[in-house]
Amino acid sequence: MKNKLDEIIAYKLQEIEKKKAEQSFETIIEKAFHTPEPINFAAALSAEDGIACIAEFKKASPSKGIIAKNISVEKTAREYKEGGAKAISVLTDQKYFHGNIDDVLAAKNASHLPILRKDFVVDEYQIYESRMIGADAILLIVASLSDQQLQSYLATAKELLLSVLVECHAKEEIERALGAGANIIGINNRNLQTFDVDITLSFNLKRFVPNNCIAVSESGISNFNTVDRLSQAGFNAILVGEHLMVQRDKVKAIKELVGKTTVHRD
Repeated sequence: MKNKLDEIIAYKLQEIEKKKAEQSFETIIEKAFHTPEPINFAAALSAEDGIACIAEFKKASPSKGIIAKNISVEKTAREYKEGGAKAISVLTDQKYFHGNIDDVLAAKNASHLPILRKDFVVDEYQIYESRMIGADAILLIVASLSDQQLQSYLATAKELLLSVLVECHAKEEIERALGAGANIIGINNRNLQTFDVDITLSFNLKRFVPNNCIAVSESGISNFNTVDRLSQAGFNAILVGEHLMVQRDKVKAIKELVGKTTVHRD
């Protein structure tokens, strides 16, 4: 039986072929090079004023279903900026996450923060498309790509001045990411085959990420105590989606997460 990641990737490959029929690769490439230069996503995560928060705009997920209904990407992006987020992650997958590629530029114009276009990249077409739609960074998932694809896609992103968050879930995947030239390593506490979350994975795998790389802990983060421990463990940034999306006061929620306001420790 196929796991969820395999299912999503199979669908994504079909989706990209349809996109190529609607707008040729040549057209996408030409448009990509006629967009403004991206904001430096990596630099935003390297600030020395504490752990950086990448706040995520995510309407739904395969594991949780609908997370937030009738929510404005512009309003959310402004709240994330006010709360102290250093960057915003925007889900653009439509079928499984109810995302939209137009949300990337909408979030960027509303917040003036660097935007991570979060999707399942399986074709070089998507990298040029990401630059075209205003993204400053893309996500590459090691589990879904070959070593040759990782190396090639990283090189293409570099040519387009896009930062790349390379997502890993095991020691072997971190080694593959580093071997391909990644310098921003994300440790996803969510198993993309089962969608189970285990925050201890970040603490177990951090020692395999070199100090000259930016280390990001993703998924399952919902309180300051965890963020504080991740910071002490050497993480430069956290990526938080579901926890923030369900908060009525997103400004306060981010400030509490990164310790910028009074919090109560348990």
